[in-house]
Amino acid sequence: MKRISVIIPIFNVEKYLDKCIKSVIEQKDCELEVILVNDGSTDNSEVIAKKYESEFDFVKCITKPNGGLSSARNEGLKHVTGDYICFIDSDDYIMEDLFKQCSKYMDENYDMIKYKTIKVDADGNEIERISGPIFIEENGEEAFDLMYASDSMLQPAWLYLYRAEFWKKYNFEYPVGKTHEDFARTMLIMLRAESVCSLDVYGYCYVQTDSSITRGNDEDKRFKRSMDIIEHYDYIMNASKEYDLIDFTRENLGIYCANNLILEAGNLSGENQKKYVEELKKRKVYKKLKIRDLKQLRKRMLLDININLYLKIR
Repeated sequence: MKRISVIIPIFNVEKYLDKCIKSVIEQKDCELEVILVNDGSTDNSEVIAKKYESEFDFVKCITKPNGGLSSARNEGLKHVTGDYICFIDSDDYIMEDLFKQCSKYMDENYDMIKYKTIKVDADGNEIERISGPIFIEENGEEAFDLMYASDSMLQPAWLYLYRAEFWKKYNFEYPVGKTHEDFARTMLIMLRAESVCSLDVYGYCYVQTDSSITRGNDEDKRFKRSMDIIEHYDYIMNASKEYDLIDFTRENLGIYCANNLILEAGNLSGENQKKYVEELKKRKVYKKLKIRDLKQLRKRMLLDININLYLKIR
């Protein structure tokens, strides 16, 4: 039986934290290490985390000054001793048999094991199930080529189990001080993997709340997020040069990143949008878009409309 190290970054989520932690410690038929990283919370989150630490010998509570989600994840990674790594956002939770349903693939030592998302409201009522490709026994390139155009939840770090030896081999870390860190790393992590599977297992409950770590409607925050995405794009394009990718995959990576950058412009307005679009122009992002199939053609047509009406970046 593989041991799973579950990293839960925590910041001011006292309302949701009990449910999150309980959903982990109540997992069926698995061996756990639960690493709670209190990222400078000012509410009762640390009290709740320490309560679980005192009750369960497989739960650790680490307290650090506030540094953001990436900083908390990176801190948690320093304490991993399990065979697999899993991230869970502290206002979300998982289904009680998630790890059990993934156990076969952990026993077969897959580098990455992907499961699926259920969007729920704050009361646990199901809103939507997010589907995506299902496959077994693909390498990282093949997995990315299957998912990049059809899986709307490719990026979230919390939708995968990662083999710890694979993670440590490449010493993956998240960029501190930046938002949208999953965009910066998930594709690059996947493209290093020798084995990836994507299961028909709906196990991660993504809670739709205003207080989530990863959400916010403030215009300044949206602009920072958008500029961070551009910085991540630059990093991905440069880092991927060191990857031995076939041309098809390299083009797909460009298509995927370009789509993300162009669609992000729709979240901005006024001067912020103009500044953002200027950065896209400098990088000639639009030229990376290519049409692979009918679904992408429809997406390209929508992008053309956005570009002509709002962005004017061609």
